[in-house]
Amino acid sequence: MTMIRLSDDQMRGFIRDGFLAIKTGLSAEANQNIWDKAEALFETDGNPGNNLMARIPEVRTIFDDPAVDGALAGVLGDNYFMHPHRHCHYRPPHSEGQQIHKDSFTRRRHHTRWILAMYYPQDTTVDMGPTGVIPGTHYYNWLKGPIGVQERIDGTEGEVPMAVDAGTVLIVHYDIWHRGMGNESDKKRYMMKFMFTRMEEPRTPSWDNQDAAWVSQGDGDHDAMWSHMWQWHRGAASLSNGSASGSIPDLIENMQVDDEATCLDAAYALGTFGESAIPALIDTLRHDSEAVRRNATYALTAIGAPAVPALIDLVRDSDEDTRGAAIETLADIGLPASDAVPQLKHALGDSSEMVRRHAAEALGTTSQLTSDGVAALTAVLSHEDEVLRRNAAIALARIGAGAKAATPELTAALNDDDRYVRGKAAHALRRIGTPEAHDALFHYLTTSQYCYSTTKDSMY
Repeated sequence: MTMIRLSDDQMRGFIRDGFLAIKTGLSAEANQNIWDKAEALFETDGNPGNNLMARIPEVRTIFDDPAVDGALAGVLGDNYFMHPHRHCHYRPPHSEGQQIHKDSFTRRRHHTRWILAMYYPQDTTVDMGPTGVIPGTHYYNWLKGPIGVQERIDGTEGEVPMAVDAGTVLIVHYDIWHRGMGNESDKKRYMMKFMFTRMEEPRTPSWDNQDAAWVSQGDGDHDAMWSHMWQWHRGAASLSNGSASGSIPDLIENMQVDDEATCLDAAYALGTFGESAIPALIDTLRHDSEAVRRNATYALTAIGAPAVPALIDLVRDSDEDTRGAAIETLADIGLPASDAVPQLKHALGDSSEMVRRHAAEALGTTSQLTSDGVAALTAVLSHEDEVLRRNAAIALARIGAGAKAATPELTAALNDDDRYVRGKAAHALRRIGTPEAHDALFHYLTTSQYCYSTTKDSMY
């Protein structure tokens, strides 16, 4: 079925609030069937974890729904990837809620490359412990208090309970502050969570885009930031017009105060100054505070291509944190930072574990249109660091057809000890798409096929 593309209003809502609720076309009977199978599975075997879709294959139909497909494409681009991690969240009757949090994989980045999709097989009312989200907080690393003091707090001010009908899929930016609320009812609540990631940097809009410019949200809060996100999703260059109020020194100072809203507005205002703001931002990238460094990366990312030469110079800086911040920024800039590929390849051998991991991710966004990073990424597929192997595998998947030289090593990675290396290597082979890659992938899938009918009571 043809996907139903998001409208401009829906896309604006996602950029501003960080979530969308999409009602699928699944029948009441289909949703009830999935609920019944989840209930039976939890009674006999417990939570299936990453085997959720293998144990309840009907769940696959959720993501065939044209509205869900269109929403995922709108925020992640058409060739998005369902990550191998998935989990069924069960909230029993009269159970306490979670603490408000960001998930552990938090990227602390604003561009939409990772999202969560949460499916609810039953009507979920406020008293049943729905997911609670705080709109707009996907841009924030701290909710209140002095910056850097607490990252996970008890406060839920501004929380919106996602009370939804059965068959709804809630799509949220991965970095949004959220929690499972307490279930005060006598009913059981299931929610099935999936992770998706962007495979290709945006070059054209992937929704039904009519408006070239961001439409102000009235009060002007964060309009510079939201406008940048709008243009990034459209594949358009950021506008560096120096139109922001305030001087560069004043904005640099505002980027270092305790109030994160002020910091973000200052960072994106600096982004509109373009080249003239780069020297001060590069100096700020060497700040002792991780929070201040991160704010500088947001500004440099908004400037984009003009900031790349100065960031390249920092890839071999003597300070590990400075190198890491520079590489993260290059990764976030993406394709306009392709000139950094030689330095990023060198950084795969850096003495810092953090820098090596960032470099692998960065090669997946900056070198997508060439095979320049393939040999270096292939070499670390056998590294002892499993996170580096994961990052290299998904970087090769993002390069896709250009990574065909990595086919033998990706085939070997299908037997990696780490489940996520295996899953990402499989997707890389799928995207490479040659007969050799597909033969290796089909052999792996057919010999490791999971039978959802096989249980301890029905072995064959």
